[in-house]
Amino acid sequence: MACYDVLQAITERRSIRKYRPDKVDCNLILKLLEAARWTPSAKNAQPWEFIIVDDKAKIEAIAKIKGSSWIASAPILIVAVSDPSVSPVYHMSDTAMALHNISLAALKYGLGTCWIGMHEWKEVKELLKIPPNKTLVGALAVGYPDEKPPAKERKPISAIAYYNEYGCSIK
Repeated sequence: MACYDVLQAITERRSIRKYRPDKVDCNLILKLLEAARWTPSAKNAQPWEFIIVDDKAKIEAIAKIKGSSWIASAPILIVAVSDPSVSPVYHMSDTAMALHNISLAALKYGLGTCWIGMHEWKEVKELLKIPPNKTLVGALAVGYPDEKPPAKERKPISAIAYYNEYGCSIK
């Protein structure tokens, strides 16, 4: 089990799209959910809920709906749902942050993840029986990596940050 500091986890995290078939232990999943549980949220509303999907037929159906065959290799999907009645303005961003906490915590346990965008996909909501009053935010594929992708180029800070107002560049 690797031990990561936060900055190391942020810079070493990669989107993994190829997984070994090894099963992910339930205790590890609970640890990932614990990381999500401690995510900050507006007014501590904690608007998130998670569906752990390990049913291969459902994972394959989601891969087909998404049109991304790599998803079928994931042993687990963690699907994130938010509740707009709990936090009308911030439910989606708070829930996305919780998924990101999971992706960083996964590194500690040798797991890889990849974000799967599927905001409010009707077919996925029906497949997973998500109530209409809940918002499907997205999902993470989770498993033991069977690849080690290199880091991709990042924009320089001068291209993404400004002082005091938009356009006032950082030297």
